[in-house]
Amino acid sequence: MKFEKPITIQQLLDIIQEEIVVKGNKDNLITGINEIHSIEEGNLSFVDHPKYYNKVLESVAGTILIDKEVDCPEGKTLLITKDPFAAFVKVVHHFIYFNPQKELIHPNAIIGENTIIQPGTFIGENVKIGKNCVIHSNVSIYADSTIGDNVIIHSTAVIGADAYYFQRRSDGWHKLESCGRTIIGNDVEIGCGVTIDKGVSGDTTIGDGVKFDNQVQVGHDTYIGKRCLIGAHTSIAGCTYIDDDCTIWAKASINKDLYVAKNTTLLALSAIDKSVTEEGAVLFGAPAYDARKKWKEMACSRMLPDIVEEFNQLKKEVEKLKNK
Repeated sequence: MKFEKPITIQQLLDIIQEEIVVKGNKDNLITGINEIHSIEEGNLSFVDHPKYYNKVLESVAGTILIDKEVDCPEGKTLLITKDPFAAFVKVVHHFIYFNPQKELIHPNAIIGENTIIQPGTFIGENVKIGKNCVIHSNVSIYADSTIGDNVIIHSTAVIGADAYYFQRRSDGWHKLESCGRTIIGNDVEIGCGVTIDKGVSGDTTIGDGVKFDNQVQVGHDTYIGKRCLIGAHTSIAGCTYIDDDCTIWAKASINKDLYVAKNTTLLALSAIDKSVTEEGAVLFGAPAYDARKKWKEMACSRMLPDIVEEFNQLKKEVEKLKNK
């Protein structure tokens, strides 16, 4: 999330209002906030797990909330605190807060020429919808979402709901409040019951020409490239990057923080748990890999009962020969 204007380290400390040790450059200006997967130059970010210390410290983040005394990289500002997560959430709450809405369509929503909004649709604050769109009944478009031209959204779709991002604490799960957006490109069609979550701090982006079947889930901060086809009941976890012209058939699953190369085809009922780097791959299975290899293995596995039966028969004949 970008701020309207940069803030100083002191202004940030005034927002957090906790005991914090400042290390490094105290004159840095903070241009926005982003968690680890979406960091941009000049951002404030946070880290509270050894697994991610180096990734955040070596990132372009100018200011970092951290729970450990470490060497400060040149030019950066480290803010050492017991609870970086809670401090980060305080900053989010300062800039992003929930505004209850009485109208179905917010007065400041921008709706393009020849766009049709069917009855019962909710459109939130700061939403922008392009021209020649059709938004069917009972769609919910949350605040700060942007939708391009020639988009069709079918009934009960939800655009821009909060990211599914929680951290376990002794008293339960604490939520990282979402401050990102949802960006839908041109010529996109979104089926009934599709849910596309906003970024937790960056943007969830759907490229031009993407077509969704019904009941698809897209997680926070995910990028889906141009002209992709997404089958019904597919689940795409957060922070995933799907490149252009991919085809993902029904009931597929894609794990978080993965890359899927251009022209990948993921067949129905398949699941990806590792990045796909080869363009044009056709994958099947759970976990998915080359479909032809998988089909050969399945054919062989179907032959196993007959092979075992034949093997047992041969054992019996060998035993008879031994006895003679």
